[in-house]
Formats: sequence, structure tokens, C-alpha cells
Amino acid sequence: MIETGKNSNYAIKILMDGGIVAIPTETVYGLACNALDEEAVNKVFKIKKRPKNDPLICHTDSIKKIKKFVLNFPKDAEIIAEKFWPGPITILLKKNNIIPDLTTSNSEYVAFRIPDNKFTLNILKELDFPLAAPSANKFEYISPTHPDHVNLNFNKGEVDYILDDGNCSIGIESTIVSFENNELIIHRLGGITYEEIIKNIGKCSIKENKKKIPGQFKKHYSPNKRVYVGKINKLYNKFKNKKIGILCFDKKYDFIDEKCQILLTENSSLEEASKNFYLSLYKLDSLNDIDLILTSYVPNFSIGRSINDRIRKCSENE
Repeated sequence: MIETGKNSNYAIKILMDGGIVAIPTETVYGLACNALDEEAVNKVFKIKKRPKNDPLICHTDSIKKIKKFVLNFPKDAEIIAEKFWPGPITILLKKNNIIPDLTTSNSEYVAFRIPDNKFTLNILKELDFPLAAPSANKFEYISPTHPDHVNLNFNKGEVDYILDDGNCSIGIESTIVSFENNELIIHRLGGITYEEIIKNIGKCSIKENKKKIPGQFKKHYSPNKRVYVGKINKLYNKFKNKKIGILCFDKKYDFIDEKCQILLTENSSLEEASKNFYLSLYKLDSLNDIDLILTSYVPNFSIGRSINDRIRKCSENE
């Protein structure tokens, strides 16, 4: 088991010494290291088994610090930052040469955000370098929203410390945005919704990634058990000779043992479903009584869009 606790000063020392700490954020737990230390960054890629063409998001606690590492911080980015930071939105900015190319996978852009977690913000305030912190799981596996999930992915010796703040409050990765010709582009849906951006910023577009953006592989967030998405009744008939588990939105089904089903929410709350999504996948993946997981898309608005994006990427079919 990896050493786990709430000792922020200990975590700071490890990070300053080039070590790796699993840090809590409002989205998921991150595998944090000094983003400027290529040896530490390389270790993160190695232990995650993450391809070097999948860039890392950098985290710090202030715009003032971010400006040290980018060529410019446009007015549009200032507006986003004022509305949503600290919070689950990541902004792509043109980097300067202080940020190693390894951290950004040779992209001219660096992804930055200010996370909304008191433990992690307190750490970031004490550091003069940003933290590169991809999700604290093996590449393509389920993102971690609890310290136990980190321990399921890594061994003692790979990660030096887990800073424990219990369950993540949002449970879905950050939204990633950039600016093109004065237009805000959403590259990845996440904890800040399309509707929130429209309300606060105005016009924006959701576009297929043309830059190197973290987490953009077609297969991602996946349990070891195969996930199939569609109409549950139809899928059940297709796989009824298998041992089935169901990831349910707000109701269970009477044709499957209740212990093999997990509800994302009891009151049709998309926010509750978001918080419970990865947690529920971990639970289903650990059940010996099932061979595969069936699920369906949730209502496709607000953070439901982000959940559906994760369902699509972790599943075998639509």
C-alpha cells in the first residue's frame, strides 16, 4: 500500500525533491510532479504507461504564476479565469520555453488550470513551479476519484504519497478550452458545462481536437470488463447468456440481481451521477459475479453531456 495521509507539508517536500504525489482535486485525483522537472515528468509517463504524445495538464494557484510560463494570457482567458477558477476548466495557452516539450508532448500549447481543492491549493501556493498532474490511474483505465482507486492502480515505490481528501466532489475531468479567432472552442467536455460557458461567456463551439489535447484517445476511462451502451432491455437480450452487471442512471431493472446493479443517482441528479460515475465503474469492475457491464446514456444536457462523453469512450458500442 502507498503511504496515505493528510500531511500537506510532507507532500510539498516530496514534490520539491522530484517525487510523485497523488493529489486530490474536485475532478479526479492527479498524479502530480514538478512540471519543469523532465526526470519526474518522464517517471509519470512511465508508471502510467501513458504514451508520450498525450500531453499533461499543469496546475498552479494563480494567474500571476501562469503568466511566467506562457507567451501571453489573452483577455478572453482572463474572462474565463474570473468566472470559473478555481474550478474544473483548463485553458490552452501558447507556452514559453520554460515548460519542457516533454510535458506538452512537443505541442506549442500548454494546458493550465487552477483546481478547486483546499489541500491542493495550499500546496500550490507554496511551490514556485507548476504541477503536471494527469489522472492517477494506468493509461486508459478508470479515472480515480478516491485514494483507494490510486492504490488499485499503483504500488508502493511508484507513487511516494497519496494526499487524502476522500471522494472528489465533481468526479469528471475538467473541460478543456482554447481560443481561435476570438472564438472560444471546447475541445473536451468536463466539469464546467457547455450551458455554463454559454451563459457566462457567450458564443462557443464544440470542435474535434486539432491540437494535442490531454485525454483525447478514442478509448479511455475504461474498466477491465467490457462496457456496452444502448437500450438496456435490448442489450440484456443480446448478452443474457453472460453474467451481467448494469450501471444504471436512476432506476434498477428487475431482470438482473440487484447486487449486480449500481445506481448513479436516486433522484435523477446529473451532478450526483457525475460524482458517482467513476466510483461506480470501479465497484462494478471489482465484482466477481459479472462478466460485462451494460449501461445507457444519461440525459444529454448540462454535465450529462460530459458523462455521455465518458460513457462513449469507455464502451464497445453505441
